[in-house]
Amino acid sequence: MDLTNFNLDEFFGFGDDTNPILWLIWIIPIVIFVFYGQRIQLQITSREIKKNIEKLKQFKEDSRKDLISYVKNNPSTTKDPTLKLDRFIDYFTIMPVDMDPGGIIPKVRHVVRSREDITREQVKSLFSNISDSERTKVQTILEIVTLLQLFYKIVNHLYLTAKKQNNYPLILPLQMMMPFIMEEATALHKAVPTIKQGQPIGDGIGSMIVGKMMLETKKQTASFETVWSETEYEGRNLFLMKAEGPSATVGRPGDALESIISQNKIDTIIMIDASLKLEGEDSATVSQGFGTVIGGIGTDRFQIEEIATKNEIPVFAIVIKQSVKEAINLMTKEIADKAEEVHSQIYEMITDNTSPGKTVLVIGVGNTIGVSQ
Repeated sequence: MDLTNFNLDEFFGFGDDTNPILWLIWIIPIVIFVFYGQRIQLQITSREIKKNIEKLKQFKEDSRKDLISYVKNNPSTTKDPTLKLDRFIDYFTIMPVDMDPGGIIPKVRHVVRSREDITREQVKSLFSNISDSERTKVQTILEIVTLLQLFYKIVNHLYLTAKKQNNYPLILPLQMMMPFIMEEATALHKAVPTIKQGQPIGDGIGSMIVGKMMLETKKQTASFETVWSETEYEGRNLFLMKAEGPSATVGRPGDALESIISQNKIDTIIMIDASLKLEGEDSATVSQGFGTVIGGIGTDRFQIEEIATKNEIPVFAIVIKQSVKEAINLMTKEIADKAEEVHSQIYEMITDNTSPGKTVLVIGVGNTIGVSQ
């Protein structure tokens, strides 16, 4: 391709017989882009984000109405719950000062559990008589509504700030995060009917697997909303632990482990939990690994790791991978069908890594709503 005879003036139409209209067609867009490019981009991006903000607003309003309606329709409701629930929806939690990280975990645990305890008592006060299972469902839906409210407030604040200042770079981080925010918000919104009906969710697969292993055993209380039992497998003493179902709770596995190990010598810990899959991975795939597999804010994980380290106990993990939507919505058949495969892997892991006479603790992690033991 010969570019030696390329004439820039002819290309842009700058010759002697220049057409003014063609000249304007070239120049005007360049001028607009130079002086108003960011503002135009801000307007285009803002329209997309505004649509998502409207969805978030609808999500949190629908979930709030579902919560209030669910409480009002309970026969034991003592008074109109609207004002009290609205107060709790706007509750906030201030985490402890972390300038000095030493000793921050007990402070975080204290703050979080104080909120849980107060919320539990306030929910109970709305009813003359309510079962623990129903109470935990109300608490879970309340947490969902609170989280949706928080999503809406933060996204709307960032959007309005960028619009107010006509600041396109300020809205870029929000634009990048919106798909992830909307994915989680949509999943939370769709989870409310499942919670109301007390059906198992994807996150409860770990509890379901261990709960099935506990069916013919005697259950004992290990800690608040957490149970354990004892059985035997090929000469090994087998301890089984999970949150107490079918309530909508994750229990307190850290406290439970501390209680069990204070009276028994544990040689190996195996933890089973749901895990968020990466894009491109298939749902319901099972993976094995090492370390403490448990979600949340980290207090239970820290507690389990401290106990395992102090007592030199190896911790093995089995995870069942799933998406955010699958984790907090009705458990799919594909995920539930993995229970038998994981059972086989647990027993294989026990025989491969322990000898007869040893004691193994198997922990089913996750929200145990709809899952008994």
